[in-house]
Amino acid sequence: MFNYLIKIEYEGTNFVGWQSQKNGRSIQDSIEKALNKVLKKKIRVTGSGRTDKGVHALSQYASFQSDTKIKDKRTFLNSINFFLNKKHISILDIKKKQQDFHARFDAKLRTYEYLIINRIGILSIDRNRAWHVKKKINLKLMKKGAKILEGVHDFSTYRASSCSATSPIKKMFPIKIRKNNDRIRVRLSSKSFLQNQVRSMIGSLIYLSVGKWSIDEFKKSFKSKKRDQCAPPAPACGLYLYNVKY
Repeated sequence: MFNYLIKIEYEGTNFVGWQSQKNGRSIQDSIEKALNKVLKKKIRVTGSGRTDKGVHALSQYASFQSDTKIKDKRTFLNSINFFLNKKHISILDIKKKQQDFHARFDAKLRTYEYLIINRIGILSIDRNRAWHVKKKINLKLMKKGAKILEGVHDFSTYRASSCSATSPIKKMFPIKIRKNNDRIRVRLSSKSFLQNQVRSMIGSLIYLSVGKWSIDEFKKSFKSKKRDQCAPPAPACGLYLYNVKY
């Protein structure tokens, strides 16, 4: 039996999320069906993590086992992408791993990037791929708020009620915020995230940076550890799984 790791890019607008679900088309289902066609066997993939409905990925990873040895990487990638092309999913790479490797449990660091476009004019090219914020964003305030979120904290305020994580305590590495013209990119890294954590953090940072909250109100919301004290989460369309490190 061979164990493989694939690197995946996808545009998540028309999917119910990464995980297989009965209520619609998932990324996982689409990849498994393509693998079944290429390898002529029923294959089950394990993702590095779940992305929600409408969330995109620049570097999602998944592992799978097969009794078929993949001898030619180029041929494999061309074959599987033939079946995925119209679904806006692309397999970028494949690597053979040790038998005990696990795409989820062996991940050391996960990085998400959130894209905000701050302007009056509506989105055309970036529709469904960024959050359009019309009110002027105070970048200094946004960075000040982000600094408060760095380090080890109880992130219960930003945790969805359906989250299955055993603990709300997470370590947030330095948050990087970059602005280029009207585009603002927020990059967040941690070993793991709570369900809806990133979108809830971004939504709260926007509340602060457009003047809906003072810095004290932002701190109070965060320290409350209560979900009902959180700002509305940012929309899924601006969120990208940027990378996973092993």
